[in-house]
Amino acid sequence: MDIELRQLRCLVAIVDEGTFTDAAIALGVSQAAVSRTLAALEQRLGVRLLRRTSRESSPTAIGLRVVAHARRVLTEVDNLILDATSGHVELRIGHAWSALGRRTLTFQQRWREAHPETQMHLLRINSPSAGLAEGTADLAIIRRPLADRRFESAIVGLESRWCALAASDPLAERRSVHLADLSSRVLLVDHRTGTTGADLWPAEARPEIQESRDIDDWLTVIATGRCVGVTAQAVVDQYPRPGIVYLPVRDAEPVAVRLAWWRDDPHPAARMVLELLTELYRT
Repeated sequence: MDIELRQLRCLVAIVDEGTFTDAAIALGVSQAAVSRTLAALEQRLGVRLLRRTSRESSPTAIGLRVVAHARRVLTEVDNLILDATSGHVELRIGHAWSALGRRTLTFQQRWREAHPETQMHLLRINSPSAGLAEGTADLAIIRRPLADRRFESAIVGLESRWCALAASDPLAERRSVHLADLSSRVLLVDHRTGTTGADLWPAEARPEIQESRDIDDWLTVIATGRCVGVTAQAVVDQYPRPGIVYLPVRDAEPVAVRLAWWRDDPHPAARMVLELLTELYRT
């Protein structure tokens, strides 16, 4: 079933103007054209959209719902045309938990100064691709490789691993921990977006695993003392929390921070973002 934008514009015009005659004037077409266009829309939908009298037209119950949808569709189309023709470029960068940690603010400031014509938005999207696959992000900051061949990525820097513990935990009094110190604990992980799993430990000394689905849930559970977590430096910077102590894990390999994009359709700003992030992690 194909519905044309001119049919939706016609319906909205009739409702807004009140009569077919006034709608025709607003649209710059004949009254007969308005009648034909509305009739074609009603036929395609198989419902009556308007009640007609000699003086005015008003929407039916289903017509009210269709008009509401039509307004949203037309607004989105108008915004699409504006974005495509105004020269303004928007950049949405997704991240699962912690963006760039302590580098986040510097990144935003440096980008705004260097590229004022491109408005950047950092979006927390807790999915494996941080919004790329869902279409809600143009680029993504991720801390685990993407197996999906539709995407390409490059490492921009490395972050050390830290252990998150309840402040009441006996280990919290130390300056650092080793992986062996955690092997008898319950490790709280996010299998979709987290940076740490049981495979960080030797097969004979792996901790018990419990799953979490979100950073706030992760921190709340750890604060109770039931579990511990191992995460990247950026989470330590981004999420200080009463009741939580972070300690460096001395013998854990670092976490690679990657920028990811669509392989066949990279955002025009992808290269500039890659260069800036690489510079920030290098310094």
